[in-house]
Amino acid sequence: MLKSFFEGGVFIYGGTMLFMYALLAYLSYRGIKLFRRKSSYTNYDQLLESPLTPGISVIAPAFNEGVTIIMNVRSLLTLNYTRFEVIIVNDGSTDDTLEKLINEFELVEVDFAYNERITTRPVRRIFKSTNTAYDKLMVIDKVNGKSKADASNAGINAASFNYFLCTDVDCIIEKDTLLRMIKPFMDEEHKKTKEVGEPCPECGYVHMIEDSRRVIATGATLRVANSCEVDEGIILRVRPPEKLLPRFQEMEYIRAYVLGKMGWSGINCVPNVSGGLGLFDKEVAIKAGGYDQTSFAEDMDIVTRMCAYMIDNKQKYAIRYIPTTQCWTEGPPNMKIFGRQRTRWGRGLSEIITIHRKFLFNPRYRKLGLVVLPYNLFFEFLAPIIEFIGICYYIYLIATEQVSWQYAIILLGFVYLYSVMITTLAICWDQLTYRYYKTWREVIGLALMAFLEPLIYHPLIVFFALKGYWFFLTGKKTTWGNMQRQGFSKKKVNA
Repeated sequence: MLKSFFEGGVFIYGGTMLFMYALLAYLSYRGIKLFRRKSSYTNYDQLLESPLTPGISVIAPAFNEGVTIIMNVRSLLTLNYTRFEVIIVNDGSTDDTLEKLINEFELVEVDFAYNERITTRPVRRIFKSTNTAYDKLMVIDKVNGKSKADASNAGINAASFNYFLCTDVDCIIEKDTLLRMIKPFMDEEHKKTKEVGEPCPECGYVHMIEDSRRVIATGATLRVANSCEVDEGIILRVRPPEKLLPRFQEMEYIRAYVLGKMGWSGINCVPNVSGGLGLFDKEVAIKAGGYDQTSFAEDMDIVTRMCAYMIDNKQKYAIRYIPTTQCWTEGPPNMKIFGRQRTRWGRGLSEIITIHRKFLFNPRYRKLGLVVLPYNLFFEFLAPIIEFIGICYYIYLIATEQVSWQYAIILLGFVYLYSVMITTLAICWDQLTYRYYKTWREVIGLALMAFLEPLIYHPLIVFFALKGYWFFLTGKKTTWGNMQRQGFSKKKVNA
């Protein structure tokens, strides 16, 4: 009886998960087609020149980033946008990060009306450049808060504009990132200016004021920059990573962003906006309390609390994702750093489910309580646990000779090929959006990793997730640690 119940439950769970992946693939494809159609008539130059284009504060925390800090700050300062500022938050670095910034950008300490709307560790000094070429740059020097969240909050407190883009200082951002990511905010504002039933002369659609929502955040696809050709903070040539571990991460990121988050965006159920690249409504973020300095999943936490704030105040909201890659980050190059990162993610997910459990299955919180958090609970948090129990149970069946090998092989083959298909579709959707890889050899080479993932990479993900859960349960101290960046250098390529 117990055996039948367990096997039936696992079958229903697995079938539901496969259905959810198929649904996300469909929603993602539909969203990408809509994005491409809208982009075909979008004049970004006109948007750039418009006096109504909102200002954006670009916030990038930095802790011991001396290897890459100068190149990446220069990259941020050359973003293709009219009204923006760059706020670098030196979070108590113990290397030469601050000294390099002061020398390279001719910084001096200034008096600044710093308004601490979100409580952070003390801010020591604020710097601005004496060189007018760098007047968009501000550097905040603060006491180390032992988390990116604390540094980000300090940046939000100092931000001058109504929107802020939070990124990592080691990331490489596309020149048109601010233009593309502010557009969903402006689209909703544009709808509100039209009469009900009036055709819009700009896009041809009939907008309904009742359907307009306040966009509180937008995200975009991230990629792994390992093995890309980079010169002075600019991606010259996109290539899949050469090493095995970063290549698996590249494949995983494409699936998570292009298929996963784009799919959720289609039904306004985006679970989180990546900490590596996210554009936020500053007013809502502050009223929701900013980033949680103690959380190991601060990106999901702030989005959850912003959504809850909007619902509590009976305001319609939306979180949008765009499928184009706007940010490249250096993926963990070795198992030690990778394991530390994924263990932290596992612990962070445990915190999210625990801290925000009052929203779970609560109809008052609509999609947040009935779709987003339940999905995270059942198919993100519980998946490694159920998978581990399933493997143990399967070993027990083999040891007791209770396995019907004919059906077992068919079932395992189906699940294996389904996993490969979903990953391959994500890579295809990515190529449909924009041909980042210039040769089919690169595309096929990355797609072939899907055949190895269930055997090599996925078990690692499960192991480190369970390790993170265990650390959370036992209260074991976990530190953010340093990524130990290797930096980007220009590489000569043949194609």
